[in-house]
Amino acid sequence: MTDSMAPPPAGKGKPISPLLKLALEFGPLAIFFFANSYGDRLFGVAPDRRIFVATGIFVVASLVALAVSRVLMGYLPRMAMVNAVVVTVFGGLTIALDDAFFIKVKPTIVNTLFGCILLGGLYFGRSLLALVLESVMQLDEEGWRKLTLRWGLFFFVLAALNEIVWRTQTQDFWVAFKVWGVMPLTMAFALAQTPLILKHEIKAKAAE
Repeated sequence: MTDSMAPPPAGKGKPISPLLKLALEFGPLAIFFFANSYGDRLFGVAPDRRIFVATGIFVVASLVALAVSRVLMGYLPRMAMVNAVVVTVFGGLTIALDDAFFIKVKPTIVNTLFGCILLGGLYFGRSLLALVLESVMQLDEEGWRKLTLRWGLFFFVLAALNEIVWRTQTQDFWVAFKVWGVMPLTMAFALAQTPLILKHEIKAKAAE
């Protein structure tokens, strides 16, 4: 679930084009992929050192994207802020300890955390997804519960996929999977929730 799905804080925020918002959210990841693919040619490092150069660039790009979002939108997008902090922490550990393990497990930890938060909320009778999206759409209680459950489980699937890919495939394949695998999967999953949203959308029922 990207932050483009989340509303700005009440009374704040400036509208920007969806394409620009998408570029701010996924631009740093695309730069990470590019730097890892061509880091040896662009920066003269050994092929096995590309991941470290790419990680440093990824951290900077994430922080720049966050700052640009703040300037253009008038507030700090929640998901972008969390992502920038996590990228900085795990990217910093990767570079400081000279170990790519940390940047590779970052998606596993983040997705597991999101999954635990959403499913944990359901366990205590709260559909936390509604707190983020309720000003974008109005669903009945069952709709929020089902949507929260699906997203919570999906985050665990992403965490499992990340573990499988980075542990069984090459480093370059893992980086490519982050861009060309996870992003399309997430967008396809979000679109697949449309029937559920339409079925439980309160305004649609009122109109009937």
